[in-house]
Amino acid sequence: MRILIADDHAVVRQSLKQILTDEFPAAIFGEVANAAEVLEQACNHEWDLLLLDISLPDKSGLDVLKDLKQMQPKLPILVLSLHPEDQFAVRVLKAGAAGYLAKETAPEKLAEAARRAMNGGTYVSSSLPETLAHEVTGKPDVD
Repeated sequence: MRILIADDHAVVRQSLKQILTDEFPAAIFGEVANAAEVLEQACNHEWDLLLLDISLPDKSGLDVLKDLKQMQPKLPILVLSLHPEDQFAVRVLKAGAAGYLAKETAPEKLAEAARRAMNGGTYVSSSLPETLAHEVTGKPDVD
């Protein structure tokens, strides 16, 4: 199993790697810090999963996602972000991501999302279906 982690912060890459190593001890990891490196790695190496930060220094993660889905349509990509789910989740799923996770997500949810994505599924948090329903119906949230 080969997992590529794309985030411009080394401490985040290391944390993600540690969380996933606990879950997938035999995994081999690659780390990149910008969009150019992500695209180079995706073109020249086989990966089973990509964890992609939506805020890279040289290009939007959303644009990188779109490029990657053209180049490697079968590569499962989980998008990570500091931004709340309601700001980007629907957009990244429409662009072909296998899931969207806020960086505040619990480690066990990251492992669950990784397993689901590598098995061909899509990961959504428990609150995303309601967000999707509101977007489709045009009804505002009611609290």
